[in-house]
Amino acid sequence: MPYHCVVCVKQVPDTKNVTGDAMKEDGTVNRAALPAVFNPEDLNALETALQIRDQHGGSVTAVTMGLPKACDVLREAIFRGADRVVLITDRRAAGSDTLATSYILSCAVRKLDPDIVLCGRQAIDGDTAQVGPQLAEKLNVTLITYLEALEALENGTITIRRNVGNGHETVRAPLPVVTTVVGSANVPRPAAAKRMMKYKKARCASEIEQQVKKQMPDADQSARTQEAAKRCSALAERGLTIEQWNLDDIEADLTWCGLAGSPTKVHRIQSIVLAGGEYKQFEPNEASVTELVHELIADHTIG
Repeated sequence: MPYHCVVCVKQVPDTKNVTGDAMKEDGTVNRAALPAVFNPEDLNALETALQIRDQHGGSVTAVTMGLPKACDVLREAIFRGADRVVLITDRRAAGSDTLATSYILSCAVRKLDPDIVLCGRQAIDGDTAQVGPQLAEKLNVTLITYLEALEALENGTITIRRNVGNGHETVRAPLPVVTTVVGSANVPRPAAAKRMMKYKKARCASEIEQQVKKQMPDADQSARTQEAAKRCSALAERGLTIEQWNLDDIEADLTWCGLAGSPTKVHRIQSIVLAGGEYKQFEPNEASVTELVHELIADHTIG
């Protein structure tokens, strides 16, 4: 039996390279100041969906919300095997916290009507792990968190082994479900060279418009619009169009989107530098180990 899987993916700032410019004055993330990467556990969620399709048939759709730049992760999803990708981009969604984000994603997922929705356990830019559970609540479907292995999928029922930290538990639920995937679930497959060559020029409409504006700085808006439409049409004929939806396309209630629908407010961010204190070095020999043990006993660290 084939299954339609929707994977919610996110382009996140590389938190290994956070600087003092990481936040704007209004408390939102300054994404332009940070290099962007594919959220790691979203890759595990994508790989799980691809394995389901490979074993049972069906299709995999990757969805992301963000600026047109977020198409980078959608292209990456295509390179790794996704059948369809959708970008949700709208200025009215700017500043969305997890509550607003999960609402917007729920509107898009409802339109796609999947059997299984997969999310990474959490995103490295917020570490809240809230979007998956909030998405399930808004869709009113069963939630299974911490997927580490898919045990079985048959007759409209999914069986999953969950990693609960100090052990595992196996749970079973009828479809549809929303599940969050942990990093230990699998090793994501690399991008396929043939798919990279075939889809490397895939673009969404906003990317084309930005490209035309940059290449035709002296042209009027009418000429730019015509050229963008021409290029979009050419890409569509070659199957290289990345679907782009706005909030109207997914029939979202604007009061639940963007800053208006986001009760979470970040007031400031600090860079904490951990400075090392005094230390004593011991040589790797038996006498030094004995001395170390005596010192640890003396200050009651052990014993």
